[in-house]
Amino acid sequence: MDLNNKQQLLLKKLNSRFLFKLVSIAKLPMALITGLKIEEITPSICKTRVNYGYLNKNPFQSTYFAVQSMAAELSTGSLALLYVGGFNSDVSFILTGIKANFLKKAKDKTFFICKEGEAFHNTVKEARRTKLQTIITVSTIGFNNQGEIVSEFEFTWSFKVRDIK
Repeated sequence: MDLNNKQQLLLKKLNSRFLFKLVSIAKLPMALITGLKIEEITPSICKTRVNYGYLNKNPFQSTYFAVQSMAAELSTGSLALLYVGGFNSDVSFILTGIKANFLKKAKDKTFFICKEGEAFHNTVKEARRTKLQTIITVSTIGFNNQGEIVSEFEFTWSFKVRDIK
């Protein structure tokens, strides 16, 4: 999967903790408040992290499901953003569905890994080729520090070429 110059620049920005914080201030304030981080993003995978802490906990002494959902969504949404080419793209995208399974209490750092970069690439390419709405469902898995699966998510994304008039 070859990235164009715009996508390569976006990849560098997403991998920069400082620049991600700046983007969070402007575009994702809840990511900043909850401490979401992109650990690594490549054309193939995105790994995000969220810590267990005072702002993120639930009454059951684990990371609140909504915070886990945000970190999981970030691992898929970052790849979607990469393949449409950024915020001012010819392709719009929106989350249309979510499915989650919570398997273990998230009591420390939780890492989410989405390995669906190629699927996003193909879906966006298809949306551009056909000019029709294109839908994809991707998965991401949350792990704790011990490598145990904490939660599993599926996100459904819709892509469509913008009407430029």
